Amino acid sequence: MKTKKHHLSLVVLAGGLGSRFGGNKQIAEITGLGCTIMELSIADAVAAGVTQVVLVINQAVRSEIEQVILPRLPTGIDVVLVEQRIDLVPEQFQALVQQREKPWGTGHALLCAKEHVHNPAIVITADDYYGASSFLLLADHFKSNNSWAMVGYPIIDTLSEQGGVNRGVCQVKNNQLVDVVEYLNIQKESTQIVGDNPQGRREVIAADALGSMSFWAITPTFFERLETGFAEFLQKYDNGVRLEYYLPDQIQHAITSNQQIVTIYTAKESWYGVTYKSELQDVTGKLYELRHG
Repeated sequence: MKTKKHHLSLVVLAGGLGSRFGGNKQIAEITGLGCTIMELSIADAVAAGVTQVVLVINQAVRSEIEQVILPRLPTGIDVVLVEQRIDLVPEQFQALVQQREKPWGTGHALLCAKEHVHNPAIVITADDYYGASSFLLLADHFKSNNSWAMVGYPIIDTLSEQGGVNRGVCQVKNNQLVDVVEYLNIQKESTQIVGDNPQGRREVIAADALGSMSFWAITPTFFERLETGFAEFLQKYDNGVRLEYYLPDQIQHAITSNQQIVTIYTAKESWYGVTYKSELQDVTGKLYELRHG
């Protein structure tokens, strides 16, 4: 069957189980709007020129997405559902599947979409709201560039009062991404922002640092890196317990090895996200105000 060509796709990473949130946060509706954060993002992406949407989901929410969310999405776009399953690993690593309980991580989630993405694509997470202008920034990027890109958000504006958050922290030079490192349990302590670096040590993060927020613009060449990196990840680490295959780490590998330039754009409007269930009411209230003034 001939593959339909799209100028720009959107990949939505919605496979995480949202353990800290206490359920499937990707399908929580916004009070007063009758839709999810994911649906707002999809509408913004379509307005920016996206014609294909690939939803990477977990099996637990498939039925509800098919019955409730898909009928509400904009018409005239191609929508593909892809399940992120623990057993989707190279054959030589199938033994690890028996030890694994949670999804393999954001890098694996995007890799699951490989066979459906054959053109430039914007990659987002389902439970983050990025703002309509951010989709326009990346859509405009691909009008004159074949390189990757991202929209960064000030870390300080993405913290939660309910607990620590995980972020890819960026270093920037000449509007290009130099480094992106995943920090865990980021919180504001006194006058400083601190988080756990990859070695597990608590470390101060610059007050003006940008976070990746998993808002990327990629080309299909990235999937080659994801495949290679995932095999290396499974080979090198004992992943049966807790480690995850992070998308930002693979972006960094491409930068460090001079395989790719990643242009970084600073967001023009606020990011809203839900990490903890207790935040849902506050975030949905802000999104309602944003949409209705």
